[in-house]
Formats: sequence, C-alpha cells, structure tokens
Amino acid sequence: MLEHGGRLRDAARHWDIPLADWLDLSTGIAPWLYPVVISDAAWQRLPEDNDGLEAAAIRYYGHPAPLPLPGSQAAILWLPRLFSPGIAVLPAPTYGEYAPAWHAAGHAVREVAAADLDGAAAEADVVMLANPNNPTGVQREAVDLRALAAKLAARGGWLVVDEAFADAAEDNTLAAEAGTTLPNLMVLRSLGKFFGLAGARVGFLCAAPALSARLAESLGPWTVAHPSRQAAAQALADTAWQAVQRQRLAAASQRLGELLAQHGLPSVDGGLLFRYAPTPRAAALRDFLARRGILVRLFATPAALRVGLPANDADWQRLDAALTEWSRS
Repeated sequence: MLEHGGRLRDAARHWDIPLADWLDLSTGIAPWLYPVVISDAAWQRLPEDNDGLEAAAIRYYGHPAPLPLPGSQAAILWLPRLFSPGIAVLPAPTYGEYAPAWHAAGHAVREVAAADLDGAAAEADVVMLANPNNPTGVQREAVDLRALAAKLAARGGWLVVDEAFADAAEDNTLAAEAGTTLPNLMVLRSLGKFFGLAGARVGFLCAAPALSARLAESLGPWTVAHPSRQAAAQALADTAWQAVQRQRLAAASQRLGELLAQHGLPSVDGGLLFRYAPTPRAAALRDFLARRGILVRLFATPAALRVGLPANDADWQRLDAALTEWSRS
C-alpha cells in the first residue's frame, strides 16, 4: 500500500514527538473545514437517494448526474476494471495511486513527462491525469484538455481527469462537460480538499450515464454513509461559505509562496491548497522540520516538498521560525 500525506501517528512514533505537538502541513486539505450539522437520524437510518445530495451536486458541478462515491479513490480503483486491458498513459510525476490501479486491471501503463503527454496520447486507450496535478500543482487549461479528449475520441480512447484540487479554481473545470458534450471524458471530484472534509470520504464521478451505472453496480448499495451524505449536501449548497473559503485560500497560498521564497524555496501553487517546492535538499529539510514537530510531504523523484497551508498565526510563526533556523544552519 502506498504512503500518503497525513500519516501523523506514524510520524509521532518515528520522531518520538507527542501527537498533539505536531503541525501537520503534509496534505492538501484546507485547514478550515465546512461546519457540518449531522442529525440523529443520520446515525440511525441507512442512507437513501433523493435526500438532497444529488440535487446539491448537480447545482455545484453543473453535471446532470454526478455519481456519489465513498471518496474519489473508489473510482480510481474501480474505473480501470470497467475497460478491456489496453494502454494507459499517465504524466509523471503524478498521484501515486493511478499507475497501480491500471496495472492491477491488466493495462499496460506508460508514464511520460508532462510535456510529452499529448504525443503519447496518440497510442493511448486511456489518458489519466490530475488537474491541478498532484503533487506538482501544474494546471492544464480546459481548452487543451478538450482538444486532448477529442484526439482520444477519434480513436476510441478515453480521458480521465481527477479534479480533486479544482474547487478553488472553478473557472477551469470540465465536470459539466464529462459524458455530455465530451462523451469520452470522465471527471473525478472530491469533497475532502477544498471543504476540509477528508474524513467524510465523499467524492463524485461525472461521466456518461452508462459508465456511471456500471461503476454504481460494481460498488453496490450504500456507498456513502448517511452522515457523510448530509455533510456533503450542506457543504455543496452553501455558496456563501464557498466564496469566503476561496478568498482565504487565495490569501494563504500567496502568503505561503512568499514565505517559502524568503527562505530560498521557490514553489508552485497547487490549486490554492498547497505549495510544491522542488529542492535537492528536500529530504534533509523534511527531517529538519520533523524534528521540530512540523510534518511536510517528501517526494523523492524529483526531490521536492509539498507544504500545506497553516491555519492560524501561531502556525505561521512556527513554520517561519523553523525555516529561519534552517536558512541559518
């Protein structure tokens, strides 16, 4: 099983620092979560369709029938099994769960440099990418992805776009076009990052009805827990809170980029939810911060760190102080 950010208990054991003393900046999860209210009935009754979740998702994503999922990870695992084995092309580096899922379903996986993706698509049965990319933060324009989808459609191929970090940049999403104006496009969405509700494990597939139906049949009934459905419906419907969230994420991402640059760490914005900082000393800096109870995500190839957003002034000061000490060491 692959490692991911947020493994705070493992870090606490490894570095022998109490769990409560850590500042976890290892994920791309917003530090401000949507304030959900869960009814007692949600804990006592099985989840049901037509409870408002689907309607809220239709309005939010602009897609006629988003399929609720127990996190977008479910679709990452199951979608490859719905297609006959072929050639799956992925940009590198990208989210580490894509390649194993396509491999496990019998597909030949080709990982190519992001700049070579369009050329490699000429031989692909499916192309899968994250937009913005995780971990590099690189974002492809919607017009370019439409062209890529058309190129794949001409040879019967498919395009899967994981928009887990796209909520803060809502003008560059293709969710509404997936399976509609672009029949061979599938878009994955996640509630965990922008809304800060990763523990709810809610995601969506926007795709053609027949494909969504096949995935729904594979997953079976009650895929999303009743409390999670309530949380998701509330968060997706609250446009006022969403506007405030986008503003504070934009401010925090800019502030973090400036802070890292002050300490010699130029970075790329990851959909306003993290900064990606390539540096040959990534491993040493990760360890230096960890010894001070600050957890960031290390990537080995290429050497880089992913740094999430601090939540408050005390966290900003703590990160700044640690980076200042690093710069002077």
